[in-house]
Amino acid sequence: MDYQFKDIEKKWQRFWAENETFKAENNSSKPKYYVLDMFPYPSGAGLHVGHPLGYIASDIFARYKRLKGFNVLHPMGYDSFGLPAEQYAIQTGQHPAITTETNISTYRRQLDQLGFSFDWSREVRTSSPDYYKWTQWIFMQLFDSWYNNQTDKAEPIDSLVRHFEQNGSAGVNAVCDDDVLSFSAEEWKTLSYRDQQTELLKYRLTYLRESTVNWCAALGTVLANDEVKDGFSERGGFPVEQKKMMQWSMRITAYAGRLLSGLDTIDWPEPLKEMQRNWIGKSVGALVKFRMSDFQFRNSEKSDAEIPTSEIIEVFTTRVDTIFGATFLVLAPEHELVPSLTTAEQKKVIERYIAQSKKKSELERMADAKTVSGAFTGSYAINPLNDEKIPVWIADYVLAGYGTGAVMAVPSGDQRDYLFAKHYDLPIVPIIDIQNIEKEADPTKEGRYINSGFINGMNYKEATTALIAKLEEMGAGKAKINYRMRDAIFGRQRYWGEPVPVYFKDGLPYLIDEQELPLILPEVDKYLPTESGEPPLARAKGWGYHLASGKARGSAKVSPPIGGGDLEGAEPVVYEYELSTMPGWAGSSWYWYRYMDADNDDAFASKEAIDYWKDVDLYIGGSEHATGHLLYSRFWNKFLKDMNLAPEEEPFKKLINQGMIQGRSNLVYRLIDDLGRGTNTFVSHAFRNQYQTSPLHVDVNIVENDILDIKKFKEWRPEFENAEFILENGKYVCGFEVEKMSKRYYNVVNPDDIANRYGADTLRMYEMFLGPLEQSKPWNTNGIEGVFKFLRKFWKLFHDDKLNFSVVDAEPTKQELKSLHKIIRKVEEDIERFSFNTSVSSFMIAVNELTDLKCNNRAILTDLVVVLSPYAPHICEELWTMLGHQAGTLSYVPYPKFNPEYLVEDEFAYPISVNGKTRMNLNIPLNFEPSAVEAFVLGNADVQKYIDHKAPKKVIVVKGRIVNIVI
Repeated sequence: MDYQFKDIEKKWQRFWAENETFKAENNSSKPKYYVLDMFPYPSGAGLHVGHPLGYIASDIFARYKRLKGFNVLHPMGYDSFGLPAEQYAIQTGQHPAITTETNISTYRRQLDQLGFSFDWSREVRTSSPDYYKWTQWIFMQLFDSWYNNQTDKAEPIDSLVRHFEQNGSAGVNAVCDDDVLSFSAEEWKTLSYRDQQTELLKYRLTYLRESTVNWCAALGTVLANDEVKDGFSERGGFPVEQKKMMQWSMRITAYAGRLLSGLDTIDWPEPLKEMQRNWIGKSVGALVKFRMSDFQFRNSEKSDAEIPTSEIIEVFTTRVDTIFGATFLVLAPEHELVPSLTTAEQKKVIERYIAQSKKKSELERMADAKTVSGAFTGSYAINPLNDEKIPVWIADYVLAGYGTGAVMAVPSGDQRDYLFAKHYDLPIVPIIDIQNIEKEADPTKEGRYINSGFINGMNYKEATTALIAKLEEMGAGKAKINYRMRDAIFGRQRYWGEPVPVYFKDGLPYLIDEQELPLILPEVDKYLPTESGEPPLARAKGWGYHLASGKARGSAKVSPPIGGGDLEGAEPVVYEYELSTMPGWAGSSWYWYRYMDADNDDAFASKEAIDYWKDVDLYIGGSEHATGHLLYSRFWNKFLKDMNLAPEEEPFKKLINQGMIQGRSNLVYRLIDDLGRGTNTFVSHAFRNQYQTSPLHVDVNIVENDILDIKKFKEWRPEFENAEFILENGKYVCGFEVEKMSKRYYNVVNPDDIANRYGADTLRMYEMFLGPLEQSKPWNTNGIEGVFKFLRKFWKLFHDDKLNFSVVDAEPTKQELKSLHKIIRKVEEDIERFSFNTSVSSFMIAVNELTDLKCNNRAILTDLVVVLSPYAPHICEELWTMLGHQAGTLSYVPYPKFNPEYLVEDEFAYPISVNGKTRMNLNIPLNFEPSAVEAFVLGNADVQKYIDHKAPKKVIVVKGRIVNIVI
């Protein structure tokens, strides 16, 4: 029987599904190993050949680990909330759930077709109520928690309330808002319930506040920074502007230090870790207060908290040593003090500049270092150390969310400040004796200070210490560690997302009762915002929180319940739910735990399951998630650990970023006429430079080995029906480019087509063969034939010339054992270091060697099937049963043990030369001395033919190297 891959692959895919071959157990005597892929968003387009790259690599590793005796958890699910389904709903009226279900069916069919060893019994979907119930539950735990800096962990909000009741705010060291109150225990107790809840909201790990957000009017929602590219939404390319809105936020900044230090404990690619370090952006410096009036710090009896904010501009600086060189202040355009600082004369200029800055995203503002722009507010601030008056400007290179949203500009030491000062003719004061500032700023820390008051003559370390001590003595500043990272916006003004389990009373948020989870998405008539601009959930009829009996949950037990006591028998009270939904990253920030115990109705996963699986041993996914999903997941995991709900500080021990499979686009060359217009004539690649032509992308699926199928081209698009061609050797040869695989370039290759033509095993091995897993590489269908031929050759090892199954039970030869054990060692080493491409090459060499040896030895071929099975599971399962083994056992047999003895060379193929010309090779035992080698060679009949049976004049033997016969 020939290699019938279609029948074989369907047979084993059906077998694996029916027998749940890859189902993992939550309790096993085997060591555990958790292999996870970043689960996909199920788009309408389905998979192209670039998408399975990481899945194939993880599947090879998962199958290999099973062979090595591990209890492997290798699950799959869907990150199924997302904008595309909602956009489609807006356009067509079809519910996003229907679109999502259809897309998931396509994905599942494609994934099954590729033979992945997923444990489908644990499938999760983030848009399923039984899943997002627990996303909502985790949100509630965050809402009910605060971050205690003294213990460096999150704690229940009730512990903070107890502290307030016993000690007031004294001694609280929390990550919180800047405007928290100072109060005694008695004062806390006299506050109304509403005022207490208002104050607690400033400490909660998820909270409401006015934030500057990326607002996309076309999409009707707020976007995260990583969803905005060059001022436009990544999805759809719509304009994005900066806007202030009341938003849910998560206090990820509380975990900044732990997120930073944790990077040193995990095996992740260094470039990705560096991206997170830069995003977190730790800076050690000082907070300095510049006064705006005659207010004097040193003469004030007010505490810091009592100083009117309108009189103070706070600045965070990492170079407090340069404070005497500060010649102006710069505020972010959206800084809260800008309106009060702007004089009547400057109002129009400031308003114009603010409107202009809203058109840029924060990323654009940070990246644009060359453009100089700003506007003077008309106000001045006072340097606290020398009482000098300096102007206050606004400029878009300062961000409201970083530091305090204000910087002290030192043009002698900072290039942006230098360019700004030059542009607006502001003073530039040198402050270090060796500074050279004729052409640019000089940020040196070397030398001694000048023009710097009491620190003149000091070095950097001395000056910094003295300045911070002075500022703290004056009450005008203090040492501070700052982080660039800001709290994460946690809300979208969209329909298709998790409802936030919160209702509002008197403008304050309260949690619904846990017994009411999940809070289900309601039906709406349209998926657009309302006519008054409210999110789509405002369209839901009768959707609100009904308090008919029991006690409303105010979260922390600080006073009587909202309703005033037991409400049983009272008229139902309906409160408005939160109308925003959770962001796209919510469901993906904990999903690996749900796989551990996917059917649990009582918890997001049982303690027993979490204690067994602990964390993900191997995680494979794209580096584009570095500052999104991968950061938020680490944040939520650390919180769950603080709550004793997870045992490990980090969720993913090892991470591999797979490279991108790029498209190999094909081009045709349209002839341009004398008037510069495109004609309907197309010039073959070799002649394109002989004419004026314009390249056009053509569907790669109507091109084979760069030869265009002219008939299919004419059918491809109506305007090409009557196309004419200038051919070379009777064929139209296309050009090609390597670029992103995209519908736009007509270079998308569907894995369905490849699997149908060559088989899934061929596709799996070819994707690995393309190059190192972490590197980007171009797809070229032209090269897949070689892998297909390899699998056919492998199949033929088990069959005779008439394609009948034929293996023998005989003692393996040394050469057969050598070939086998070379591949056993090579594949083991390659898989352990994720070098899958070199294994494929080695398989080809091994099969060639065994073919040359005419090997059909059962023992050799049995082990070879096991070694190849992680890469090409279908063909190996078929051959395994043909060798007489029970179906389904291949996945769990031990990986063959490498025996180094079989690779020890006891013979050497000596090149035999006659008068210096190599004639043949002879295998001669390595332990033969030169005299024995000479006798062995001269006794060979073929050698005697070459020397015409004459006695040689001389025989030169170089042991283990060469034999030369002189006649």
